[in-house]
Amino acid sequence: MLELTQRLEAGSEGEVLDTLTLPYELRIRGRLRAVTDNGRDVGLFLDRGPVLRHGDLLRASSGEVIRVRAADESVTTAYSESGLPLARLCYHLGNRHVTLALGEDADGRQWVRFPPDHVLEELAELLGAKLQHHEAPFDPESGAYAHAGREQAHGHSHSHSHSHGHSHDHSHAHDDGHSHAH
Repeated sequence: MLELTQRLEAGSEGEVLDTLTLPYELRIRGRLRAVTDNGRDVGLFLDRGPVLRHGDLLRASSGEVIRVRAADESVTTAYSESGLPLARLCYHLGNRHVTLALGEDADGRQWVRFPPDHVLEELAELLGAKLQHHEAPFDPESGAYAHAGREQAHGHSHSHSHSHGHSHDHSHAHDDGHSHAH
């Protein structure tokens, strides 16, 4: 079994031995046993946190390089007009804290992709999007705090003393105006 222990920086490719095709739910894991596209047993022993992205390169402890590939999986792709309609769609879907992939097809149509969910699909249609249910790679955006659009480890310790709030001043409580005192 190849032990994949190191993420390679972009541009440090070398010779790629094989590819490892994984769905998104497995690319978020740092520890995993899998089989490459050519049938090699591999084990991932990576730092936890950063998501494996389509095209990422991993080096085995013995030196071999494996390329990660996003697997085709069931997705909903919502097509919307450019500009404000697309921005509105992204805002409302993102406000639901759902993982989204953004892209453009060969015809220049822009889209937002997410795992199938009837509530999100209904919302997208209410916002004017046209939906397509199909199998496609799901490689979602890495998030606002990823460096240069990529998932990266922080690279610094949080053990130093500093104070900053992480309060999200929005309540999910529902005050219906009656007392529960007995």
